[in-house]
Amino acid sequence: MRAVLMVFVVLSAPLSGCFGNSDHGLTADDLEVAPGTLVSGVFQDVTLEAGQRMSVFVPYLVRDPITGFVQNSTVVDIDKGASFTLDLLAPPRVSVLVILVGEHGRVNWPVRDTNESWGSWLERGGAGGEGGLSVSRTSGNSSLDFLNSSVDSGGSVLVKTLLSERASSVAVGEGGLHSSGLVHGRDVYETLFEITDPANSLDPVDGKAGYWDRWAGQGNPAYEDAAQYLISELSSFGLEVMTHRFEFTDILGNQNPESYNVCAYKWGSVFTNEWLVFGAHFDIAPPANMVLLDPHVTGERTYGTRVGAYDNSAGTSMVLETARALADFETRRTMVFCLWSGEEGGKRGSDYWTDYYVKEDNPDVTVTNYINLDMAGVNWPGGGGAPHGDPDPQIDEDGYPKDAEVWPMRVYIGPGPNHDRLDQPGMVRLSNWIGSDALGLEEQMGTLVGDGYSADTWKTDAWLDMDRPEIIVYEDTTARSDHASFQDNLGTVTVGFGGLVDGYWCYHQTCDTLDEMEQWMDTTGKDYGDENTGVANVVNSLDMITWWALMTFFHCDEKPILNALS
Repeated sequence: MRAVLMVFVVLSAPLSGCFGNSDHGLTADDLEVAPGTLVSGVFQDVTLEAGQRMSVFVPYLVRDPITGFVQNSTVVDIDKGASFTLDLLAPPRVSVLVILVGEHGRVNWPVRDTNESWGSWLERGGAGGEGGLSVSRTSGNSSLDFLNSSVDSGGSVLVKTLLSERASSVAVGEGGLHSSGLVHGRDVYETLFEITDPANSLDPVDGKAGYWDRWAGQGNPAYEDAAQYLISELSSFGLEVMTHRFEFTDILGNQNPESYNVCAYKWGSVFTNEWLVFGAHFDIAPPANMVLLDPHVTGERTYGTRVGAYDNSAGTSMVLETARALADFETRRTMVFCLWSGEEGGKRGSDYWTDYYVKEDNPDVTVTNYINLDMAGVNWPGGGGAPHGDPDPQIDEDGYPKDAEVWPMRVYIGPGPNHDRLDQPGMVRLSNWIGSDALGLEEQMGTLVGDGYSADTWKTDAWLDMDRPEIIVYEDTTARSDHASFQDNLGTVTVGFGGLVDGYWCYHQTCDTLDEMEQWMDTTGKDYGDENTGVANVVNSLDMITWWALMTFFHCDEKPILNALS
């Protein structure tokens, strides 16, 4: 379906002049764009040259040449024979871009719906200016005009289509389709391998080449060692790194470390006291009674792991990758990258940081939005068909969507105390906007709302009735990760990205390794999904989520999404 749609879009380009703009015979062919084919996933100079006076709407992330700030789109006026160059980010996971053309000085423009791609918008006749969303251009504290929502589309527009290609740095089976760009899944995968490397070593802390045994609390030397690795990595990006320790006094009067967070800061250029935070917990599930048994051997699940590849070395690796990429960007607001401790023991690291470091030590700070990265890489585009069996193949009684084949990737948003309506529609719309086009996920996505469903099982019920979408956007009324600390302590609107919880056989088990994830995601010879190696599918998943988080940040740096319930 995607390939067919792409062909339709490309072939429709020469016909775009048939839409209603007839001023001075203006057509889409009057706009020349160079280069002819863009590079996906990177900012690049794109030159727009006008054969007639025109306005051009570029509905993609662009970087202001004066401030260096990224904004979500712009409109430029170009005189006949003149040109204008933009620093544009070609979406990372689609191959066709759409640029709109109208009369010189045009203010109002039609745009796609939040849950559709530009290709679908064009196919349904969206260029006619009816039956969809609209935006209006305005000027502000930028050298580029920006867009706000509007009720007036301004009528029909002309459409110019462009192609974009993403380079491969490794073989397809090793994740080559997602191995280039500002961020990419192959880099995240390599960081994940470094953290979870199972090779034996002479390391006196854990005996492994990676960073195993990261159980938080009590001054665990393995956790302390891993924290030093994080400090070194984040410092190498040029960020200001701070460690945040919180201690408690036990009944004997001894001081014990309760949490040890590692956070990296780059201060905003305009709103220094408004913080956008990326977070992932770095601790892993501690073994109950120090029993470390492999459920593949015993046939029984216990509790605790030594490596925690899925939970949550994957999220940690994605935070490191976004920090590396964003360190060189100028931003309006302060960006903070935090690796939390104590999540497995009750979200203690993020709870203390929000309650004490922000509220008490920095009362002038507002955390505008929080992006949570907790577990990734065992869901779509692989997942299902557990290679070593499933502890419970039936649908989760707690309402987490799951069946024998499709276990969706989750985009969870909050605070959302009501299961039967959207309490944070702004973040829901943004998540759909990013996923449906830039990430190429329109066909896989569904937005779950529990209206008309039982509060206990609404997620699964709504999911089944929507024909089991592989990627679900919803407001979560539960809170099993660090996003809860931000919602509860600060009232911050959060968005998180994660996967299957209890249905993953190795969740909180010693078998939660990168090798297990690759086996889990391998769709070779399976009757679902595209046939790919486990490595390729893991890289794809990591790429998708990292880009989603990064693009969410760019949008929220321009305009934060504040709590609609406040």
